[in-house]
Amino acid sequence: MKIYRDNIKMYDAKLLKLSKILNRISFLRLFIFVISSTILIYLISSKLITPFFIVFPISIICFALVIKHHNKIAYLRKHTSFLKGINESEILRGKCNLEEFDTGHKFINQNHPYTSDLDIFGQHSIFQLVNRTTTESGMILLSEWLSEPAPNYEIHDRQKAIKELSQKLDWRQDFQASGMHFKNKKSDYYKLLDWVEAPVVLLKHRRTYLAVAIILSVLSFLALYFYIPYFDSSNWYIYLLPLITVLFIINRILKKVKPIADNIVETSQENINTLRGYLTLINKIESESFKSKKLYELQSILIKGKYSAYNEINKLCRLLEFSEQRGVNKIKMPIKGNPFYSLLNSFLLLDIYLIIRVEKWKSKNKAFLKPWSRVVSEFEVINSLAGFYYSNPSYTFPEVTEKNNYVHFESLGHPLINSNKRVSNNFHSEGQGDVVMITGSNMGGKSTFLRSVGVNLVLALAGAPCCAKYGQVSNLKLYTSMRTQDNLKEGISSFYAELSRIEKMLKLIESSHNVFFLLDEMFKGTNSEDRHKGGFSLINQISKLKTSGIIATHDIELAKLSGNKMLVTNYSFNSEIKDNSMIFSYELHPGICNDFNASELMEKSGIKILTNIPNK
Repeated sequence: MKIYRDNIKMYDAKLLKLSKILNRISFLRLFIFVISSTILIYLISSKLITPFFIVFPISIICFALVIKHHNKIAYLRKHTSFLKGINESEILRGKCNLEEFDTGHKFINQNHPYTSDLDIFGQHSIFQLVNRTTTESGMILLSEWLSEPAPNYEIHDRQKAIKELSQKLDWRQDFQASGMHFKNKKSDYYKLLDWVEAPVVLLKHRRTYLAVAIILSVLSFLALYFYIPYFDSSNWYIYLLPLITVLFIINRILKKVKPIADNIVETSQENINTLRGYLTLINKIESESFKSKKLYELQSILIKGKYSAYNEINKLCRLLEFSEQRGVNKIKMPIKGNPFYSLLNSFLLLDIYLIIRVEKWKSKNKAFLKPWSRVVSEFEVINSLAGFYYSNPSYTFPEVTEKNNYVHFESLGHPLINSNKRVSNNFHSEGQGDVVMITGSNMGGKSTFLRSVGVNLVLALAGAPCCAKYGQVSNLKLYTSMRTQDNLKEGISSFYAELSRIEKMLKLIESSHNVFFLLDEMFKGTNSEDRHKGGFSLINQISKLKTSGIIATHDIELAKLSGNKMLVTNYSFNSEIKDNSMIFSYELHPGICNDFNASELMEKSGIKILTNIPNK
């Protein structure tokens, strides 16, 4: 789209400008450092102590301000780079060039009712096409939306939210770019939740621990105060004894709480980026206004009067950042801390205060972190689908009807096929027992059409826009059997794998309403006679059940027999040979296929087809 190309040009110009500013600031930082150092050295060498103590803090303040400004511009340049990348990604998705995007491979489940057959996850998948999340929890939630139909009311609310957010292009891209600063492939969302929900230890006895910490801190400084005057006396060890005693007690207490403090530091290392990501995204959500019911209700979970999710998570981030000064001395996870922390901890028991403040935060907010992360995740998923819709304005949001087994699409296409090559078809299936059988030549489009129907049903029931001009569907339970493969490890042939899926499908149909199935080349792992007999038997059985669906096959005789018995409605994809080339229209027609191209394709591959084949 033109707007993405325009944005790339704008961000390129902005990046050039910011790089020049950053270079100037870097030069200024170096200049201040050199000049300040020269002046201070001169003042010290000239024994001008008073001017030194005036110039020194001024130099520190100036240097700190320049560094702060440098970091701000560096962040802005990085943010602009992310925005440029987002627009470049939108162009790639528009061309269906998805190689560089996350495949969502960890969500692949061969036993799922439909995700493996419909390319929901994996290479060149729907997940790659729609995913614009930056948090682990957002990615997990998107996989859930694509793996399970939502209730009708939820689909309706999602559609309105997606439509509203799709129009907020700048906010959406800024929201996505903000999360990219803290994208962490090693983050473990569930570990963070477990840590927050873990029982507190010191908080139950905080008054005792705080009193002990204060008393021992006072005693340690008093012992040190009384020891210093006698540091070089002959009996100095007598005055050192109280200090050693107090420090020994402090050390014993610190050893007792050490595992808890270590755990806080380790948690900081593992989750600080995740929390900062949530913090940034929550700030964007809290500061924007929304009209749709779903977005408004999600936002209200983050803001309840003076209680703000942003403020609370910001407090935890600061505590965890402070904990990193402590460090951890472990073989598996050594973290270098600040030596001043260790020194002060020996006198002030800083670990006690750190643990109590963290546990106080956990006690106050452990019930809220999961809902807060859920809000961020839902916004990320809605933002992903809104970006998908904005890039495909011709797509539609299907109506969800209360009718049973109803599927109606006009100008239906596959979203993973480039729009320049995509051929759209109409499809209608109404009522239980309505089975559609599609015949066609090799590479004629049967499997692609089945996946087009399946993928768009998945999108529709997730509340997402579909690759169609118009749609109306029931809230269906989708089941597919299209890519059954053998499993050498478990000793399962492709035929038995297919039988297993068919068995699960029949059990689902018996226990559920509104099941819609997609079957491609039934029983292809057995001989032609058994395949024909088994195929007809299954169709006969299915037609009497409370279900509907599509079956694709090469078996013309099966299609004729099933059609004559009024068990199926026949449709087909046809091809023709022109100028010694195979031409595919990919258009769906009523009736049984009237041509097959397997022989022609084999001849093109160098196989000499015999016209008269002996019976024996």
